[in-house]
Amino acid sequence: MKQDNFANVKAARGFSGQQEFVTVTVAGQMLGLPISRVHDVFVVSEMTTVPLAPGEIAGLLNLRGRVVTAVSLRRRLGLAEAEVSDRRMAVGLENHGEAYGLLVDEVGEVLKLDPDAMQPNPVHMERRWVGLSQGVHQLQDRLLIILDVDAVLAFETEREAA
Repeated sequence: MKQDNFANVKAARGFSGQQEFVTVTVAGQMLGLPISRVHDVFVVSEMTTVPLAPGEIAGLLNLRGRVVTAVSLRRRLGLAEAEVSDRRMAVGLENHGEAYGLLVDEVGEVLKLDPDAMQPNPVHMERRWVGLSQGVHQLQDRLLIILDVDAVLAFETEREAA
């Protein structure tokens, strides 16, 4: 998905009672992020590692002059890291005034879904995933897990509570 197309779709949000989600893929699983939380989609060029940072923090990025914390969604979900490719994708999010880049394997399309069609998390879903998910939408050929952006970016408070 090109960034220009994303901007056009983002401008059309709030239409006919449906919710819009930016789809991303991590380890073959399709996940949805509420479009209202997504600021941009970008290719990661250079990243600076942060010594002694929590494992989920992949590093820091310079995005148009702003320092952005890169969070590995794979690590956040307890998955093994993928081989580093030449084209690492990130979804730009903001939480409590801080900018984040959520590192994902792929960015897909924007889906408009009926909020009443969202189902609770399956009972067999791994506990860590349940804590980061708002529920699932059943699509024609697969499940779309809707991520809770606040929970995904709340890993600092989890460590303090432990």
